[in-house]
Amino acid sequence: MGKMIARDHLLARGKFADRANRFLGKAWDRGWLPEATVEPEAVWLAAAKSAGIKTAERAIDAETAQRSESEIEDFRLRLSKLCEAINSEAKLNPLGRAMAFGQLTRVVAQRLSFGDFWQREPDLAHTQIAPPILIIGHMRSGTTRIHKLLAADPAHSHTRYCDAWHPVPRTPDLRQIKSRADLFMLETLNPWLQSIHPMASGEVEEELAWLAGALNHSIYESQWHIPSYSAFSEARDPEPVYRELERVLRTDAAHRKCAHRPRVMKAPQFSEDLACLLKLFPDARVVVAERDKEAVLKSAVSLVANQMAIQSDECNLDAITALYERKIALRNERREAALNNWNGPIARLAFDDLTADWEREIARAYRELGMELSAEARSAMRAAMQSSESSAHHGHAEQLSRFDAQLMEARGAA
Repeated sequence: MGKMIARDHLLARGKFADRANRFLGKAWDRGWLPEATVEPEAVWLAAAKSAGIKTAERAIDAETAQRSESEIEDFRLRLSKLCEAINSEAKLNPLGRAMAFGQLTRVVAQRLSFGDFWQREPDLAHTQIAPPILIIGHMRSGTTRIHKLLAADPAHSHTRYCDAWHPVPRTPDLRQIKSRADLFMLETLNPWLQSIHPMASGEVEEELAWLAGALNHSIYESQWHIPSYSAFSEARDPEPVYRELERVLRTDAAHRKCAHRPRVMKAPQFSEDLACLLKLFPDARVVVAERDKEAVLKSAVSLVANQMAIQSDECNLDAITALYERKIALRNERREAALNNWNGPIARLAFDDLTADWEREIARAYRELGMELSAEARSAMRAAMQSSESSAHHGHAEQLSRFDAQLMEARGAA
């Protein structure tokens, strides 16, 4: 691995992203390429073509398969509201507009492809699965470490990066190859990606992409300044989003033949929507990750600033800081309200305690969750922790130490 390029500012942008942005702007101005149009009609048209849906009748069948009328209406409304917010608020540069169009086209194409698949294999969306283990916590609160430790237990299952971002079953299954290509492009655009959130095609990954597939706001508000969409989605019943996630989970479990093993799942958004998640999975076990608010905020602002800087030339650290101060408070409030009305098994893991003695804390969590911690699981967890010692993620701590002044200034303004 080559030496990492120094990230000298929270809003730093890699050279390739700058070049791609300039090229797209010039290509659109001179008519070399068609400009990305982030409008629902253009997205649906491109998505249907990408999914190989050639007739209006087939498109309707693919959109409606396994989904209720209210779920179909919810997705359509979300897409309209999100496109409106992108066009009126996000101030995206040419690269950002191309990325937004690409992401939304992928989401709609995936939705159509799943519908097409469920028409042929309807039972897979209703596969019986073992009760999941839900990791609940803010981004940067230690959820990834907990996720990888629990996922290392051979008694459990987990979502891989390739399953998260290419979830529709295919034959032959080329999803790992496609995911490697995706990551290569992302790392080229963003040289600090792996230090902020390490990812690999076949490795443990959160279910954030599945939420994005139903147009939940979380992944989009971490890339674009879209306050109206955040407010719209936060106030809306999230059940249509999680019904889609549930179908995808059951389908993935059946396709990978791991439905009998509890899926270890996590996404920061789960805190915000925990009441809905527990309604759908009432037999779940819950692990709550806890960390000092200031440390969470600092790391979250760094992550989001890195994502936004690529796609907009007008990023505002004050606005990012204010957004995530509000998100932390909102998610804490909704999480605790949901847990106060729930009597299932729960374990709380503090970031600093896990750092001091992860084996002790994981053993305690297993006891509190009523699970057996086997010798095989302990061995696999030790291997996972040893592997993480060489992770590029340690570079993010070094970046944060250099950004203290910028973060304090943004915090004061917010």
